[in-house]
Formats: sequence, C-alpha cells, structure tokens
Amino acid sequence: MKQDFLKFPLHLIVRPFDGFWDMKYEGKGKMKVSLLILLAVILTTILQKQFAGFLVNMVDPRSLNSLDDLEFTILPFLLFCVANWSITTLMEGEGKFKEIVMATGYALLPIVLINLPMTLISRFMTQEETAFYYLLNSIATVWFVILLFVGIMTVHQYTPAKTVLTMALTVIAMGFVVFIATLAFSLGSQIYWFIYDVYREIIFRT
Repeated sequence: MKQDFLKFPLHLIVRPFDGFWDMKYEGKGKMKVSLLILLAVILTTILQKQFAGFLVNMVDPRSLNSLDDLEFTILPFLLFCVANWSITTLMEGEGKFKEIVMATGYALLPIVLINLPMTLISRFMTQEETAFYYLLNSIATVWFVILLFVGIMTVHQYTPAKTVLTMALTVIAMGFVVFIATLAFSLGSQIYWFIYDVYREIIFRT
C-alpha cells in the first residue's frame, strides 16, 4: 500500500495520460496525496526564498513572510479549482470537483521534485552555473503546465481544443472573481469607515 502511495504519483508525472485515466476511472488517486503535494509546494517555496544561494535569490530577507507564501499558494490553487469546476459544469465537463483538485495537486509534483533539490544545489553554484538553475526551474514550470493540461483534459473528457478554451475561460473567471472580491472588500472598507465616522460624530456631539 505504501509502495503504491509513492509509486503512483511518479508514474502519473511520467505517463500523464495513463496516470490521470487511472486516477479518474481506476480510483488510484488519493485526495490526501494531492493535498500533501500542495503542502510540499508551499514548503518548497518558503525554503527556496530563505535558503537558495545568493546568486539566484533576489528576495530581501527582511521582507520574507511565510504566511504570504501560504496565502499566495493555497488561494490560487483553490481559486483555479473552483473556477474550473464552474466553467466546466456549464460546458458539459465530466470531472467532479474532487477530481479537479486531485489533478491540480498531482500536477504540482515536478515543482517539488526539481525546485527543492535545486535550492540546496544553488548554494554551491558559481555565476556561470546559475543558468542551469533557471533552466531546471523553467522545466519544472512547463512540466506542471503540461500535466495540468492533460489532467483537466482527461478528467473532463475534452478534446485538446476544448481544453484550451476552458483553461482560458478558467483564467478569465479567476480574474473576475479576484476583481469582484477586491471591489467588495473596498466597498466594505469604505462602508465601515463611513459608519465609524458617523458613530464618532454622534459620540462627540452628545
């Protein structure tokens, strides 16, 4: 059981079409594994910002905030899953919300497998070797995007063209949600301060 727990994610990122098919139809994927991968991405991001070699680390140590890393990883993850589920529900997608979360989580694995060891290796790199660091980080990102594309296509049983369309609409929906949330927060803040000012005015006059 433990062997399958470790073996399936590695099988999926190497053979994504078979892996995501097995996840959807053979029940091999586990929600807890996808969430553990998400947690590992958060830890990788924190460690990368704090311990990457000075030649590749442009982050000011005084501005480091692990809560920000937590927020800016989990929120986009959840926002993507909700937006994709909303769009694909309207476009006859077969994927369930749970499957979207699992597919997205599993797709993040290359970021952990590549970026985490590269954080350690970067501490011993010379200036000429930093290009190798950036190359592997880029490979991890491209690998993630490919896996996410295949995962969404498989769980919803879409054609490649329809997957591209739904992914684009998902990004638009994410932007719309962020805009509405920002607008609501701004209006709520203004209403709060208006009520607070009125309250203070009443107190001072009585």
